[in-house]
Amino acid sequence: MLATGFNVVGFNWMSSPAATELESIVMDWLGEMLCLPKSFLFSGNGGGVLQGTTCEAILCTLVAARDQILSRIGKDNIGKLVVYCSDQTHSAFQKASLIAGIYPNNFRVIKTTRSTSFALSPRSLRSTICSDIQQGLVPAYLCATVGTTSTTAVDPLGPLCDVTKDYGIWVHVDAAYAGSICICPEFRHFIDGVEGANSFSFNAHKWFFTTLDCCCLWVKDPSALIKALSTNPEYLRNKATDSNQVVDYKDWQIALSRRFRAMKLWLVLRSYGVEKLRNILRSHVEMAKLFEELIATDKRFEIVVPRNFALVCFRVSPSAISEGKTIPSSELLGDNKYINDVNEKLLESINASGRSYMTHTVIDGMFVLRCAIGATLTEEPHIIMASKVVKQHADAILNMSTLTIYMGRVD
Repeated sequence: MLATGFNVVGFNWMSSPAATELESIVMDWLGEMLCLPKSFLFSGNGGGVLQGTTCEAILCTLVAARDQILSRIGKDNIGKLVVYCSDQTHSAFQKASLIAGIYPNNFRVIKTTRSTSFALSPRSLRSTICSDIQQGLVPAYLCATVGTTSTTAVDPLGPLCDVTKDYGIWVHVDAAYAGSICICPEFRHFIDGVEGANSFSFNAHKWFFTTLDCCCLWVKDPSALIKALSTNPEYLRNKATDSNQVVDYKDWQIALSRRFRAMKLWLVLRSYGVEKLRNILRSHVEMAKLFEELIATDKRFEIVVPRNFALVCFRVSPSAISEGKTIPSSELLGDNKYINDVNEKLLESINASGRSYMTHTVIDGMFVLRCAIGATLTEEPHIIMASKVVKQHADAILNMSTLTIYMGRVD
């Protein structure tokens, strides 16, 4: 409300020195909380900026990476640029690539597997890059993820950066969800290797108790952003900008105008304090661990992927669905659609109850339910209640007529 009421439009330093200076300060504060390498901070010749969303952060860094390479090989060669991600990367990257002019045929999606918890394989990345180079293409950008949307998978940053440095590829680390928890020392290892990346972002509006929109982006080389995104019409010229001693955030983002997002983040940091923020985040992880245990002890369910943070991915297991049914077990276990239909019906039933709300994903052909813990008012009794709701609705669905479900009429 304060940010809106003040109506600060801090597109450059001159329009609001306070908004600019506060943003620079809180971004260094937060970077220090995350133990980011000094090269990402203003104090180390890098810098941070508050974008609206991860979509914007990816687009801005992709444009910077694109222009860096095209300045060496010529703008007419944009059709040779190739970008890389895994099949778990957020769809925002594909949209950003289209906007940035990357040819759709040069958007590489590398398959992940359940055996590696759906993390991007450095070996697969290198193989794909080598294949592109042999075809005369130019590797340009990798979007690695810490905490993927579907399952919170974590790409191995260090090994991936070791691959990309051999080819001069810009690496952006998208930690939109999981970046928040990395302020806790015991979770910091999830972003080990970030020192080899060019940019890093996470969304404070996801799991850092800040209102939408507030995406924190750090870059090692702010000049790359500025060269790609700056505009300097006469009506925006001023002595402060001409001195090159101030930050004009309009040159770090897509739009000219910008809201006073730093006020929101400053209030969160000052209101909670570092230790309380850490303790709340830890409590969410502990509650997710409790939910996972309550579900895992019921043999009818399976935890589909290891829980890294505060998201639990589970489903009714194929064996539980086949148990006691007249249809042959081998036929049930081989029918992925049937198993998925049962789990989809379970999700619909849980959410229709009004007592709990969960989401889903489809990964490796499996329909998976997801329970995410992250609200400030959530407490342990809510978690126990949610697990009971899941089990109660599973009871009802598993007792339904096998034939009704098997014929595709899960209703």
